[in-house]
Amino acid sequence: MSELEELFNEQVKDTAVERQYRFHPVRRWKLDFAYPQIQIAVEVDGGTWSKGRHTRGAGYEQDCEKLNTAAIMGWTVLRATGKMVKDGRARQALTDLAEARGVSLV
Repeated sequence: MSELEELFNEQVKDTAVERQYRFHPVRRWKLDFAYPQIQIAVEVDGGTWSKGRHTRGAGYEQDCEKLNTAAIMGWTVLRATGKMVKDGRARQALTDLAEARGVSLV
């Protein structure tokens, strides 16, 4: 788990989150943080300003394929940068989405 994922994990430790959740029946794709019962997930994308995997050609294309498939399967996936995790916006977006759907994450 990356340092950013560790930080986000601390922020959601009071919830029913599943880590590295395999959402596809055939592909080995995993979602960083998932709430399978309500099909909400959070992907933490590190290295967005340092040409990390998520912003380079092949990595970005693979992310698009995975997240598009998740959407087709009914998942809502929030994406969070390191800054969003650090300043709490990622956690707040997750909370806001759950509230908008009328569900509790606990």
